[in-house]
Amino acid sequence: MATMLEGRRQTQPRSSPSGRETSLWSSGFGMKLEAITPFLGKYRPFVGRCCQTCTPKSWESLFHRSITDLGFCSVILVKEENTRFRGWLVRRLCYFLWSLEQHIPPCQDAPQKIEESTGVQNLLSGRVPGGAGEGQAPDLVKKEVQRILGHIQASPRPFLVRLFSWALLRFLNCLFLNVQLHKGQMKMVQKAAQAGLGVLRVAWDSRACSPALRVLLRKLGGLFLPPEANLSLDSSEGLLARAVVQAVIEQLLVSGQPLLIFLEEPPESPGPRLSALGQAWLGFVVQAVQVGIVPDALLVPVAVTYDLVPDALCDIYHASAPLGLWTGALAVLRSLWSHWGCSRRICSRVHLAQPFSLQEYIVSARSCWGGRQTLEQLLQPIVLGQCTAVPDTEKEQEWTPITGPLLALKEEDQLLVRRLSCHVLSASVGSAAVMSTAIMATLLLFKHQKGVFLSQLLGEFSWLTEEILLRGFDVGFSGQLRSLLKHSLSLLRAHVALLHIRQGDLLVVPRPGPGLTQLARLSAELLPVFLSEAVGACAVRGLLAGRVPPQGPWELQGILLLSQNELYRQILLLMHLLPQDLLLLKPCQSSYCYCQEVLDRLIQCGLLVAEETPGSRSACDTGRQRLSRKLLWKPSGDFTDSDSDDFEEAEGRYFRLSQQSHCPDFFLFLCRLLSPLLKAFAQAAAFLHQGQLPDTESGYTEQLFQFLQATAQEEGIFECADPKLAISAIWTFRDLGVLQQMPSPAGPRLHLSPTFASRENQQRLEQFIRQFICS
Repeated sequence: MATMLEGRRQTQPRSSPSGRETSLWSSGFGMKLEAITPFLGKYRPFVGRCCQTCTPKSWESLFHRSITDLGFCSVILVKEENTRFRGWLVRRLCYFLWSLEQHIPPCQDAPQKIEESTGVQNLLSGRVPGGAGEGQAPDLVKKEVQRILGHIQASPRPFLVRLFSWALLRFLNCLFLNVQLHKGQMKMVQKAAQAGLGVLRVAWDSRACSPALRVLLRKLGGLFLPPEANLSLDSSEGLLARAVVQAVIEQLLVSGQPLLIFLEEPPESPGPRLSALGQAWLGFVVQAVQVGIVPDALLVPVAVTYDLVPDALCDIYHASAPLGLWTGALAVLRSLWSHWGCSRRICSRVHLAQPFSLQEYIVSARSCWGGRQTLEQLLQPIVLGQCTAVPDTEKEQEWTPITGPLLALKEEDQLLVRRLSCHVLSASVGSAAVMSTAIMATLLLFKHQKGVFLSQLLGEFSWLTEEILLRGFDVGFSGQLRSLLKHSLSLLRAHVALLHIRQGDLLVVPRPGPGLTQLARLSAELLPVFLSEAVGACAVRGLLAGRVPPQGPWELQGILLLSQNELYRQILLLMHLLPQDLLLLKPCQSSYCYCQEVLDRLIQCGLLVAEETPGSRSACDTGRQRLSRKLLWKPSGDFTDSDSDDFEEAEGRYFRLSQQSHCPDFFLFLCRLLSPLLKAFAQAAAFLHQGQLPDTESGYTEQLFQFLQATAQEEGIFECADPKLAISAIWTFRDLGVLQQMPSPAGPRLHLSPTFASRENQQRLEQFIRQFICS
């Protein structure tokens, strides 16, 4: 996911082939998938609206109803109509001609304007520590400014930008079937910017690129954070570097050039989901708006989804050394060779969410701040059985390390940037389209691990797609249902086996082994769609765990009454246990609101039905509610201790599990969506008495991952054998107070806390986690 800053056609469904297919894996599928038409005629939602709580003015003004009807286009497809010329030769050279016609505005005086900025001039004049008045000659400081500026950026070279645009388009056309973008979203961004967009500047990680590659990327518009910017606050070199970077960002915003910031780490990289480097760049932008250099800046959350992550990107993510020119070129050539003459190309979808005003967010977001507690304060007493009440407060969990540029800001500004990052990332994930491979992987992993007939899979694929659309999420595909399934299965051919049967049907069976881990990673893309229902289903499972046998019939479970207070408590417990990187709750949303949202979703999907107890007021009876005791409304974001009254009012509300025929399967499906993470946490708790501690974090992660792999071989639950789940379990246990990080001469090392050194408390932790797992 990324953030961009700035200062349908309709097709008819193709008929199915009349001849009998000789092989499902053959390249002659006879279709080119295009995500441009509503799937099976269903309503296709326009997703990506900004937060109405934090940015109500942007929500209302930066959106136009007419743009929803503009349809989709492939951004890598250039035709004759995209150029000023016509003719048969133009149709063959349209990519080259389009590249030549791109306008690249000059920015030759940018270095001079940066040197004349207020922050840099204060350093040159010695008005702040680290300037010339601190014993440094002005000429030496000026040369240092020029050196740092040369490391950050360079003036874009028009010839290189045009050449790279042409080469990139040709490469993407070889790699992808299409890269779809809603034309209305682009028009929405252009109208909000109120000006033509200049050369896109991209903030890159200098540690991931070799010096030669950094030189090339700078000439193409890339930006790199100088290493001196991460030095301590009292370092003159760090102060100077941060001032120059701030001046560069201010100049970009003043000139109206768009800046692309990657707020999410690559999907295959271990570590926190939010990027520390992305937060640092965003901090510079926030500071420029706060000091009034620019009156405002627009933030545009960007989401990119793939059927599968391309092999070239995987090679880059897994590279142990910085990416060089030759390494990158070889990765591109290998990718082209593997896709040469092969129809197994992937589809991609780019989504531009609704822009919102940074200035408006800064003003309104501060009113939503409240007290927070650590996970150890919230959950440890409950895990150990020392208390039963869940504190009515929010969880404070920050896994992304704070870098030098962010530490240079005030504490309240640091909190503002971190919460803004979570807000933007949540908006990006919420607007991302669900691809066909994610739906296929979810069905195979959580509903048909023992195999399913293709004819049955057709109906369930259609059902799950409809459920996604009904929840306000979009899908990144269209076309005939059978063709979509064949396309998805061809991309997942390494992880599934196809067996022909006499009746002409196909049996699709997931391959046992590590391939299930890859299916679990793909299915995680579907989790944001059903996350509220999944949390609610696992909470109900935890509530029933001590009352009925785990394998008891659904009818027996439906007899029990579930009070709303008990449901709230279980939802809160699970919500605190789950990592913040998974939930991605908006900072303006309170825990109580999320509990109510989860409960509403369970009622809407038909899993829970209200049960009126004798003598209690009907849940829908609002006529006899008394308004004299307190108002039934409060300002948005004003969630104080008085919200606990709502829990008291819900004391007489009860629910039962619905007895409709589809409910048991759907309940089990929702519980299994969270099972890989919860099972990994439970196995990590069982591993506490076997692990060799003290150890470094990386060493203990490797120990736990090997244990997860060994358990997977014994029990066949390979979806848990993921190093990212191992890291997530260790960090959660560290926040919970199970593991403690102590300094040592060789670096920080993990120790088992004295509280959980006893086998009894370790078992209590494991039982607490397993109550939410549905076998």
